Amino acid sequence: MSSLKEVKNRIGSVKSTRQITSAMKMVASAKLHKAQDRVVNMYPYQQKLNEILVNFMGSELTVQSPYTEVRPVTKVAIVAFSSNSSLCGAFNLNVAKALERTLDEYRTLGKQDIVLYPVGRKIETTAKKMGYATRGSYQNLADKPAYTEAYKLAEELMSQFAAKDIDRVVLIYHHFKSMGTQILTVEEFLPIDLKKVAEQVQKDTAENVKGFSTYNHDYIVEPSAEELITALLPKVLCQKIFTVLQDSNASEHAARTIAMQTATDNANELIQDLTKQYNKGRQQAITNELLDIIGGSMK
Repeated sequence: MSSLKEVKNRIGSVKSTRQITSAMKMVASAKLHKAQDRVVNMYPYQQKLNEILVNFMGSELTVQSPYTEVRPVTKVAIVAFSSNSSLCGAFNLNVAKALERTLDEYRTLGKQDIVLYPVGRKIETTAKKMGYATRGSYQNLADKPAYTEAYKLAEELMSQFAAKDIDRVVLIYHHFKSMGTQILTVEEFLPIDLKKVAEQVQKDTAENVKGFSTYNHDYIVEPSAEELITALLPKVLCQKIFTVLQDSNASEHAARTIAMQTATDNANELIQDLTKQYNKGRQQAITNELLDIIGGSMK
């Protein structure tokens, strides 16, 4: 059994840890509220772009865009979104596992035909350990999502796809649904599937998303609806990358808030157990001293 001094030192050590985890939880919570506000304010714009696109598609127009071309996959690009720092539960581990599963799906291509775009230091380190080539470093985007930088990333992916240097682009990220729910998502970014966009619009309509219109608009367009859709698709794709960045950032702060709250709760429980152990040991020591005194007086 540990001595009273050792138990007391452990109690002090756990209390210090609890102060750290509690402070980190408060910081993560404050960052989460800001990130959540950005996500909420950004969603209507993304939904409106999709709504306009789907409304034009409902006119049975023929869309000719390099970003909708489906071709055999000989080279694939994977964009994985993680955090720069740890202490956020299984957030980064889930992204790494999803990346491994996705790489297994394309293992027949060979490493030279798989290009990784890591957003976040953790997934960048994981990709390098796996021995795959990485294209650029986007650690700043993981901490501070910016539309200008997101546009540059989306533009590079679109130019690579349009030039047929890559045949498919896959996104791996966490979708922020609520503070307690972050959904790990693996989806195809390019070629863009207009049917899936339409399904998402219908889903948003069914869920009565705030600010989302439930009826079609009769647009008057010049020079033509086909040209407008062709020009609109790059905007939709750029906004998609920015949406994913905001989703991942908010999910990271939510995961860290929950992880630090769990660590603080565990520290409280451990302090209670150690305090009971300390009091029990102290009581036993006092009892032994009393027995020694009584035994000595009886001699």
